[in-house]
Amino acid sequence: MIQLGKIQLQDNVLLAPMSGVTDLPFRRLVKKFGASLVISEMIASRAMILQTRESMKKCQKDDAHFPMAVQLAGCEPDVMAEAARLNEDLGADVIDINFGCPVKKVVNGFAGSALMKDEDLATRIMAAVVKAVKIPVTMKTRLGWNYENLNSPSLAKKAEDVGIQMLTIHGRTRCQMYNGQANWELISRVKDAVKIPVIANGDIKNSADAKEALRLSKADGVMIGRACYGKPWLISQINSELRGEKIEAAPPIEEQKKIVLNHFAEMCDHYGEQVAIPLARKHIGWYSGGLRDSATFRAAINITGNGPLGAQNVRDAIEKFYDSQYLTEN
Repeated sequence: MIQLGKIQLQDNVLLAPMSGVTDLPFRRLVKKFGASLVISEMIASRAMILQTRESMKKCQKDDAHFPMAVQLAGCEPDVMAEAARLNEDLGADVIDINFGCPVKKVVNGFAGSALMKDEDLATRIMAAVVKAVKIPVTMKTRLGWNYENLNSPSLAKKAEDVGIQMLTIHGRTRCQMYNGQANWELISRVKDAVKIPVIANGDIKNSADAKEALRLSKADGVMIGRACYGKPWLISQINSELRGEKIEAAPPIEEQKKIVLNHFAEMCDHYGEQVAIPLARKHIGWYSGGLRDSATFRAAINITGNGPLGAQNVRDAIEKFYDSQYLTEN
């Protein structure tokens, strides 16, 4: 069990924040499959204060996926603090600070992983956010800017000292971006440096990876990201393995069809059909991965959905594809 203030996480498998993916419908879905904590897409703190339409969409929550963290990025302590206060007022259960994003447009604004190069500013940001809210504050970062500067243990200790309650470490440097292999063993240096919970992240694709990441990192939990694309049930499978229980098989095709249709319906409700259809195409494609004729199906979905019957045409295509899989199985 991981304790964050008054919040007790029931298991130690968390859903990573992923831009363009972890919106309200996806968080709600993965929560049903046992994620102990779900985290919003990264939100720019200044955009949050301005309450842009996009930022307000990203931080939406409901009681069905408690606890939910809102992840904020920025480089100005007062702006980050104000954005955190606003999200607390809007119902966030946890604030997560992003010091790990490696994307150029974020780093060039001296946010995300760029803040690993200025531990003093990073510490002032963390202290300001912790002071601004009553809810738990966590932080996500990387091993360091590069392999010549693996300063995550030093930054982690400063985070603990100012009141950060949990750390997630992606086992790559910023300069690696998403290339190479995550080094779970180096995360153990952070675990040795602090007493607060540490979560291992990066390249955890299945139950065996989760067990090995925990062994090498000595972490208290794991965070799953891209491996959940099209497989929201993966977290349930990993939870079962870590508890020593029998690992459940992937849902049967008929159940998978229901999951895809329900996910699409929730996206349409959340965004409206016109916005939801292009956003849903990547999810529908991921769900179909590994199934018979999936490439043909993905190509069809990418041109399906235009016109007044767009959403219905997408639903019909999903039904037809999964029904063909079901007939093949039987």
